[in-house]
Amino acid sequence: MLKVDEDRASGVAALIEHLGGSLESVYWDVETASAYVVADLPDSVSAAAVIAATTKTGAFKDVHVHEVLTQDQLRDTVALAQSSDDIYRPPGQAATERDLANYQKPSRPASSIAFCAHRAL
Repeated sequence: MLKVDEDRASGVAALIEHLGGSLESVYWDVETASAYVVADLPDSVSAAAVIAATTKTGAFKDVHVHEVLTQDQLRDTVALAQSSDDIYRPPGQAATERDLANYQKPSRPASSIAFCAHRAL
């Protein structure tokens, strides 16, 4: 980081703009020499292209992209997921429901005792 004196943010901005996005900000973690970039990209393919472009030279070794949602997008996502409640059933759910329906409690409560003994030195 100290050996090369250049504006790294302008290079990141050029890449993101080339992919149809816009750079909001770049933050540098002094301790780890990591970069945190906040950008707006048009889609997941563009985000994957950022990863490919920044890691191909070895300048960045570990790049993660996290898609974040606005409050409106989150509300739409939750509504869409709730609309599938009657359509999607996780594998094994029917068997679990059947097992619970047929479950009968023991006639007397079961008791158990657990202990751990340590030998004194």
